Amino acid sequence: QVQLVESGGGSVQPGGSLRLSCAASGIFFSRYNINWYRQAPGTQRELVATITRGGSTNYADSVKGRFTISKDNAKSTVYLQMNSLNPDDTAVYYCNAHRVIGTAGWDDYWGKGTLVTVSL
Repeated sequence: QVQLVESGGGSVQPGGSLRLSCAASGIFFSRYNINWYRQAPGTQRELVATITRGGSTNYADSVKGRFTISKDNAKSTVYLQMNSLNPDDTAVYYCNAHRVIGTAGWDDYWGKGTLVTVSL
């Protein structure tokens, strides 16, 4: 039984901040790379940020310097701190856990998403 549950979405004004959380259960959390994706209306799904099992991070150019991904292995939870939000950040944000399993394949799990709306 694997479950990823996002929380923290909502409505915020431009320039504001929001912190998303993704709580995982049913997986060996520390062995997975964790990704945040987002999808805005009329756009393709975009990879926003990644944190590897070793703690390395990567960001899309569109959010670099504004967003920070982090995790708490003890709580099996990953966070996305979003600052200086603008209307282009409006999207449904999805948590994804991914792990390559040797040469046999991979594990890939998704949350149901949380909506972030940035507007006046």
